[in-house]
Amino acid sequence: MKAKLLGIGILLLYGIVRMPMEAAFERKQKALHYHGATFSLDVRQRLGQLGFVAALSGFRALVADVLWLQAHSAWQRTEWGRMKVLFDTITSLQPRNVSFWDMASWHMAFNASVAAREDKNVPREALRLRAEREYWRLGEDFLLRGAANNPDRAVLYERLGLLYREKFKDPEKGYWAYSEAEKRPDAAQYVHRFAAYELAKIPGREREAYELLKSLYDRGEEERLPTLEKYLRELEQKLNVPMEQRIYNPSPQKN
Repeated sequence: MKAKLLGIGILLLYGIVRMPMEAAFERKQKALHYHGATFSLDVRQRLGQLGFVAALSGFRALVADVLWLQAHSAWQRTEWGRMKVLFDTITSLQPRNVSFWDMASWHMAFNASVAAREDKNVPREALRLRAEREYWRLGEDFLLRGAANNPDRAVLYERLGLLYREKFKDPEKGYWAYSEAEKRPDAAQYVHRFAAYELAKIPGREREAYELLKSLYDRGEEERLPTLEKYLRELEQKLNVPMEQRIYNPSPQKN
């Protein structure tokens, strides 16, 4: 008991020393409009007394890393519910670590969702599919909250684009996500093309998509990839672009 109290005392003393630095960091976050997570009663209950004191005393990163190891063990045992609780705590402790948000979303939207769809213990397919979609939404929620906490980073918007494209099959949301990623200076080189590809799938926006894809094509050979050419060809047919104006004008048959 004395050792425990001593440990708590040391952590509190360290926290007092760190308080000015933490306060300055928090002011900087607010100035940049970050939405850093706060320590709620729910987080307190999940961490336990010693872990909560450690987090308040400036050991957030250390506590988050320990919990991440627990989440990895939960993944190995396919304990999806426990993983979700751990991920919520980890991201509350380290909201500016995009890797935590990214991996939490991946485990929920891809690993857990596939496991739910293939769960032989649930005989009704409708229930398995509903559980699968619920995990997609959990993955989406992690990415949206992560992006709100890291508005200057592109990667979580890129992952949202992937999720909307591969899982939800929602090109409108996919276009929005990739377009948001493109606005960030650290965006990957491909996101502008992926935004155009998703736009090409949205009914009623064919003309807008065609103009965007054509502008990319006109940039030069580095943009003329097979997928871009495929969508251009399809849109030229849908829009009845005159043959003489088409990029892919079929060659006249020889007699």
